Amino acid sequence: MFHPTVFENVKVALENELYDLDNLDRKIDVTGRRDLLDMAVLSRELSLSCRLADGGTTTAELLLSSSLKELSDEILEIPGAASTCRLTLRFHLETDGTAGTCETVERCFKGIWGNPLTLVQTISTVYGSQESNVRHLAELDFGRGIGEEQMEDLPELLDHIVLTLRELDRLLK
Repeated sequence: MFHPTVFENVKVALENELYDLDNLDRKIDVTGRRDLLDMAVLSRELSLSCRLADGGTTTAELLLSSSLKELSDEILEIPGAASTCRLTLRFHLETDGTAGTCETVERCFKGIWGNPLTLVQTISTVYGSQESNVRHLAELDFGRGIGEEQMEDLPELLDHIVLTLRELDRLLK
């Protein structure tokens, strides 16, 4: 029997909380799940996607990742190294590309998540496409690792994600 790493423990806790919001509470629908192991660089990545169960159009993606360095620091019990992995939140929106959308999204995030906030927004469209939809990616990085000590914060984190989905769907209609 092997000892699970911080990544596995956080992954299981995150999946449990997210699937409870889907199956028990019916607040969200889980729309995607990827669990990847990159053997070339010994990294792990879990991606879980969801949207509001009542027909929302914005998709939230929770990306949990762990690198070889984080794994080796944990296994070798390197003094002073924290046993953590990274959590990034991505919100995929479709907008009409009107001026002010990025500012509206930024105000929404600051109102829900507070400051300081590292929010990166990427806008893209297909050149020559007749559709007017613009792909809008809002990525929130916490700038620090997440470990077993933060697992009790996961329900609050997911509440913030649901609130963000609601607010973005409302603002961008």
